[in-house]
Amino acid sequence: MKRSFHLKTILALALILSLVLPGTAIAQEETPVAADPELRLTTTYPSQVAELGESVTIRLNLQAIGASQTVQLEMDEIPEGWSATFRGGGRIIYAVHVSTEATESFDLRLDPPAGVEPGTYNFVVLARGQSLRAELPISLTIQERVPASLTFETDLPTIIGSPSTTFRYNATLKNEGDEELTVNLSADVPLGFLARFKVAGQETSSFPLGADESKNVVIELEPVVEVAAGSYPVTVFANSGEVQAVLNLNAEVTGQHNLSVSGLDGRLSGRAVAGEETTLQIVVSNTGTAAAQGVEMSATAPNGWTITFDPEVIAEIPAGQQVEVTAMLKPADQAIAGDYIVTVRARPAEGANKTTDFRITVSTSTLWGVIGLALIAVAVGVVAIAVMRFGRR
Repeated sequence: MKRSFHLKTILALALILSLVLPGTAIAQEETPVAADPELRLTTTYPSQVAELGESVTIRLNLQAIGASQTVQLEMDEIPEGWSATFRGGGRIIYAVHVSTEATESFDLRLDPPAGVEPGTYNFVVLARGQSLRAELPISLTIQERVPASLTFETDLPTIIGSPSTTFRYNATLKNEGDEELTVNLSADVPLGFLARFKVAGQETSSFPLGADESKNVVIELEPVVEVAAGSYPVTVFANSGEVQAVLNLNAEVTGQHNLSVSGLDGRLSGRAVAGEETTLQIVVSNTGTAAAQGVEMSATAPNGWTITFDPEVIAEIPAGQQVEVTAMLKPADQAIAGDYIVTVRARPAEGANKTTDFRITVSTSTLWGVIGLALIAVAVGVVAIAVMRFGRR
């Protein structure tokens, strides 16, 4: 019995251990392993371009993984004649203390020797900690300074419009140099025109333009007097000290008709008789700079009136000329004597209508006057006969 009891006990312990030991192994596998100590030296721009004679400052970042430490800084590789200094907190430094998992930033200043030639120069920065080190290669390309230069361009140098058009040009002004410029705009415009400049929607004639920067410039050319048809050249200047860019523009002004309607000798009145057709001479003048085509004549008159024109359509009125038109008007048969307004309209094929009001004085027909007198005479006669006949009784 005792031997059987011991055997059962051993089997139970073995079962318990088989259940516990795998779980313990899994728990040990999930235990995080500490990272090895490491130094990391980085920069955002490890390859840069600089101009001849220019000193370059590069921002460096140093990080300590696993343990805080004091890190010594030096140049592992530097071209002959160049000097390098590390700067932090406004001073020259030779070492940086970095806490665990923290990042410390500092500057590396590279100064070229006198007479440095254009080309690519390679540097290697070395950071040395407690048995740790990190290297950072840096490439610096030296090129000649780009001289100050401006370019002034537009895709549409010629615009066509009428004498009342505001000619609007969209141009691009670019600073091709390496330095910011203050640009002043001016224009040589023909007599009778005014030039304005807008940048970013604001009217201006002076503005800053950064290195390698472009800005859109709107140039507005507005006629301030009546200008004749023709071609008008405009020259726009962009100046900054001794640097200048020139933009040549052109405004093509097309002719525009300008109609007016009046009577002979400028009279705007006439006479007519009720129920009878009367003629009225109309003068349509074109004082514009282009011919008016297909001018249609029409009128608005009181109810019951009729009005026709000869001709009804004027094929063309050349610039600076006039055409006479005969208006045949007939007041209503029952029109009462008095003054009436008739509006005469000249409508060209292109452009706005031109209208003028004429005052027409209407009188009644003489025939009706005779008939009226006759009726009065008859009435008087009837009354006289009646008086004579009934007066004797």
